[in-house]
Amino acid sequence: MAAKKYIAIVFLLGCIALTSTGYAEIVLPKILGNNMVLQRNKPVPVWGTAAAGEAITVKFNDQTKKTTADAAGNWQIMLDPMQASATPQVLEIKGTNTIKLENILVGEVWLCSGQSNMSYEMRKNSKVHRPDTSTVNSPIDELDRAHNPQIRIFLVTQKNLRKPDSTHAGWDIAEGTALRDFSAAGYFFGKNLNHDLKVPVGIICSAISGSRIEPWMPREAFDEIPYFKDTNYKIDGDPGKLYVNMIAPVAPYALRGFLWYQGESSSYLAETISYTYKMEALIHWWRKLWNDKNLPFYYVQIAPFYYSRAKSSTNIPFTIYTEPELREAQTMALKIPHTGMIVTTDLNDSLTNIHPAFKWVVGQRLELQALANTYGKKVVFSGPMYDKMKVKGNKIILDFKYTGSGLVSHDGKPLNYFAIAGSDGKFVNATAIIKGNKVEVSSREVPAPVAVRFGWTEVAEPNFYNKDGLPAVPFRTDNPLKFTLTAN
Repeated sequence: MAAKKYIAIVFLLGCIALTSTGYAEIVLPKILGNNMVLQRNKPVPVWGTAAAGEAITVKFNDQTKKTTADAAGNWQIMLDPMQASATPQVLEIKGTNTIKLENILVGEVWLCSGQSNMSYEMRKNSKVHRPDTSTVNSPIDELDRAHNPQIRIFLVTQKNLRKPDSTHAGWDIAEGTALRDFSAAGYFFGKNLNHDLKVPVGIICSAISGSRIEPWMPREAFDEIPYFKDTNYKIDGDPGKLYVNMIAPVAPYALRGFLWYQGESSSYLAETISYTYKMEALIHWWRKLWNDKNLPFYYVQIAPFYYSRAKSSTNIPFTIYTEPELREAQTMALKIPHTGMIVTTDLNDSLTNIHPAFKWVVGQRLELQALANTYGKKVVFSGPMYDKMKVKGNKIILDFKYTGSGLVSHDGKPLNYFAIAGSDGKFVNATAIIKGNKVEVSSREVPAPVAVRFGWTEVAEPNFYNKDGLPAVPFRTDNPLKFTLTAN
């Protein structure tokens, strides 16, 4: 019921005052507008406000649906599931007044959210250092040539969903001025998806630089996760602050799933397992808001950066292990159903830059997750991920999932950033050798090993990949943390 309360807030924001005669026109939420993409193969809600009891007729794609506004003036209809269509159509909503939304396509719709690395704009992408001036059709030049009417974008701000818009603007073709200020990661995800699925794609971006995870969900979201009650965890960070104006008003717009790029702020707070449970709270609440517990949620593990050089705001000193522990918490969230994570250990060319370039690769890797796990395509979507280990003499043998076409050193050099320890817990640099789809780890200094760590430092940019070009997920076999899925 709490999730529905936030949808009701959106209805109230969309209402207009009645005149002295009691007359009111149909009003649509901002998210419904010209140039939008409607989700294919799912029921599609169309909603808004009108005078209480007003008869509403909606026509689209040879469908005609009718309803009546309730006593509060709210109304909603559901269009039947439709096949993808790149042919522009008109969506007509008729009551006391008539609204015609133009240039509507049907395809795939995704919502991307998070902090600055998700909001990182295409205009910044155009200024990335070009390592090879001879490169033809470089992603750095994408803003100059983007002109695909099948890719549509909607940029959410902290204000633009508060009120309806009589011009029904907001959705744009992904080009020119509109694309300059849009998420680079979101755009490149959409571009790749359009290319591979051959259907229109709509990307909604709702992201704010510097934001923590808490503002993206209401306080009630934490109440449904026992961890926060059982540990007397103090919920701060302005829960709900961004959710009310930037997420709730988007619902119940039909979506295929969510993309998430956030965690840098949480690493600055030296979070570990608490972040995993916050991700569970967020994912559970968003799925509840959209009334679909299976909506995919694909996210980005944060890139290498010198967090240890920053001043902590928590009384917990930052170390070179602060970031690996946050990344571990992100990896643990994969236990939540219908989630996927991409690794970015190879995507920062300056460890003093918390906003690394290569957002086109972020978009590409997120799309691989969607292709494999949402659309059922046979593609390799993850780099090697630690599965299990066994001790064999003075070696530890590691098994991995997602080995793809096989394991490899990406640069042909010996595998790096592997460390090994005995029962004393002192880790030393180790020799790691690929043997088929396994890795043997050892060190002369540790004759009786018990644990291995990989990529366990904030500066780690390992060369351990699968042959499909995807980097391995950092891990430690001696992870002391436990995560128990609690939300239903």
